[in-house]
Amino acid sequence: MPGYVFQFRLVFQEFPSLLEGAWMTIHLSLLTLLGSLVIGTLGAVCRLSRSRWLRRPATWYVEGIRNTPLLVQLFFIYFGLGQVSVDVPNYLAALIGLIINNGAYLTEIVRAGIEAIPKSQHDASVSLGMSYPQRLRYVIYPPLCNQLISIILFSSLVSVIAVEDLALRGKMIISRNFRSFETYIVVTAMYVVMTLGISTTLRLVGRRVFRQI
Repeated sequence: MPGYVFQFRLVFQEFPSLLEGAWMTIHLSLLTLLGSLVIGTLGAVCRLSRSRWLRRPATWYVEGIRNTPLLVQLFFIYFGLGQVSVDVPNYLAALIGLIINNGAYLTEIVRAGIEAIPKSQHDASVSLGMSYPQRLRYVIYPPLCNQLISIILFSSLVSVIAVEDLALRGKMIISRNFRSFETYIVVTAMYVVMTLGISTTLRLVGRRVFRQI
């Protein structure tokens, strides 16, 4: 990039705005994880049910959501429902869309965890002398932590429906300072810090909590 002069100063002048966007991303992701965990648990129970009236709708839900893009789902909730006089505010539409989308994936995570522990992984963990909390920590807890990281990354799509998360704040700053390269470097670095920081925190919390059980 010969002759290009970096001007990060213009970006860091807007850093408080980026921090507000980062906070929006974090708390939206945490609420999404909590909501989708409830749906995922109920969905997994239905998927494992002997009743086809519970099992089939849960299967249709999982397959339907996992085989359509999150972006289309967000557009359907925010724009599509508006066409039939159901106005959903952009933040609520983002939260609903993320919960419904991630609920399908967590349904499979929880279902796999339920099926795995009583069978092969249960026998293997018992033979290794692992307690139930240890089995919970190594079999179910890591996928949930990984899912939270995925939620944080995919939540950037909510910027297309005007939710002022970190991604949209970056775009707004670019519209003012026209320094897209520097802005996206800073935004990317903030996403890396958030995901690494949260994954490290969850790993430490998991070790402490399950050790005390």
